[in-house]
Amino acid sequence: MDEKRLKAFEDMLAAILKQYDDTTEKLTKLKTEGKEKSVTYRQLFSKKMQLQAMLSYYRAYGLIDEK
Repeated sequence: MDEKRLKAFEDMLAAILKQYDDTTEKLTKLKTEGKEKSVTYRQLFSKKMQLQAMLSYYRAYGLIDEK
């Protein structure tokens, strides 16, 4: 059971990190296009903040390897 839970956690963490990277990339693209005031940019920015908050909990508990 513990191995199964650890695998699920690792998969979830990888998914969150990928979403964070993808969202950051999309935000950068929109910013270079001068679309910082668009609804899409604001929605992605909000999503980035939510993902950042989740990742901060993982860091606080030492669950993310800092590179």
